Amino acid sequence: MNLLEKTILEHGKSVNNVALDASSFLTKQIDIQLLDWCATQFNDYFKAANIDRILTIESGGIAISTLVALKLNVPLVVMKKNRSMLDPDNVLTAEVYSFTKNVTYELHCNAEHINEDDRILFIDDVLAHGNAVEGTLDIIAQRNGTLAGVGILFEKSFQSGAGLLAGKGIDTLSLAKIKSLENGIHF
Repeated sequence: MNLLEKTILEHGKSVNNVALDASSFLTKQIDIQLLDWCATQFNDYFKAANIDRILTIESGGIAISTLVALKLNVPLVVMKKNRSMLDPDNVLTAEVYSFTKNVTYELHCNAEHINEDDRILFIDDVLAHGNAVEGTLDIIAQRNGTLAGVGILFEKSFQSGAGLLAGKGIDTLSLAKIKSLENGIHF
C-alpha cells in the first residue's frame, strides 16, 4: 500500500457509497508532503514522455499539477469552468459534465497557451467517468496537440473512466485505484 492509499484510508470518507471526501488532505486542506510524494511518482513515470506542458482543470487539479509541472520543468495551463472578461477572443471550449456536482459546464482554455503539436500531460485529482479527460481531449484536438498521458491521484475503478481511457489507449497513471466505496473504502 502506497502513501496516498494509506492517507485515503486514514482520512478519507465514503459519501453515499459513490464519492470520496478527501477534503482533509486534498481539497479544502492540502497535505503538501503527500502531494510532493504524488508529484514525484508522476515525474518518475512521465519524465521520458517528452511532455511540453501540463493541463489541468480548476480547482481540484491545480495543487498537484503545480508540483508536477515544477518537477518536469514545463508550463502548467489551467483550464477554467467560467469565462472571464479578461479572456481573449481566441478561446478553446468543450462541454464537460461533472459527476460530483451534477452539472454541465463549458471548459475554457486560452488558445495561445497550447501550441500546435504539443505533447500534453493531463493531471487531475479524481477519475470517475472520464468526462474531464474527454473535454481535455477535445480542447487538445482543437490545437492539433497530443495527449501524451494522464496522471490521476485517485480513480474510482467501479465507474467507467478508467475503462474509457484504457479503451482509447491513453497512458494513465492512477496512484490509488478505489474498487468500491460501499461500506468503507476498498482498493
